[in-house]
Amino acid sequence: MLALVLVLVLVLVLVLVLVLVLALVRVRVQRGIVGWTAALAGAACQRPGGSARLRLRTLTPAEPFMTLLILGLVLFLGIHSISIVAPAWRDVQVAQRGEGAWKGVYSVVAIASFVLLIYGYGLARQSPVVLYTAPTAMRHIALLLMLPFFPLLFAAYLPGRIKAAAKHPMLVAVKLWALAHLLANGTLHDVVLFGAFLVWAVADRISVKRRSVARVVPSAAPSVMNDAIAVIAGLAAYALFVVWAHRWLIGVSPLG
Repeated sequence: MLALVLVLVLVLVLVLVLVLVLALVRVRVQRGIVGWTAALAGAACQRPGGSARLRLRTLTPAEPFMTLLILGLVLFLGIHSISIVAPAWRDVQVAQRGEGAWKGVYSVVAIASFVLLIYGYGLARQSPVVLYTAPTAMRHIALLLMLPFFPLLFAAYLPGRIKAAAKHPMLVAVKLWALAHLLANGTLHDVVLFGAFLVWAVADRISVKRRSVARVVPSAAPSVMNDAIAVIAGLAAYALFVVWAHRWLIGVSPLG
């Protein structure tokens, strides 16, 4: 069963890479067509002396509008994947350098890469490449998938029955968030961003299952009240994002 899941994760990664390569090729071909069209149109232009001049437009390579986004993703998900690919190395570093030093370096890299990721995503949105157009119904499904996102996010730090049932509510929340946005958005930068997070969350969940000793995450004491707080606060945050915050932060309303 584990081998099958690992194969599926590998297939997802390969598909993501293939989509990226095909999209970049598509951009280059489109820009080439535009360049030659402009060149043919320029043949009609005349020099001041009256002789015809063919104005050939220089075909430049595709702009690296995805570079910063991909770099940010590699760094951000990379630092968060150390426990997946090298848990023993991480434990050695913590033992040698101390928990505080490790968390300090970890936090600096995570914050810097997150800022780079956001900035790169903003740049990529200025040159969108449409891979597919999602039907309107998918937007409604995405809204439903996002409904438990914030309650699960809060439940990760407010243990109770929700956390016990979900086991790893943070990863469940990330998977729902990524899948919902993949269903509703078909541009290249969205597929790369949310596809990468979905693959990472699946891989991390597999890694957690294989760990012999679970790593303790600081959180509140388990209680039923925590569930109530997670649900109420989570639904309130969901309503705030749907009605106002998502449009204010991203510039696009999930309601259309």
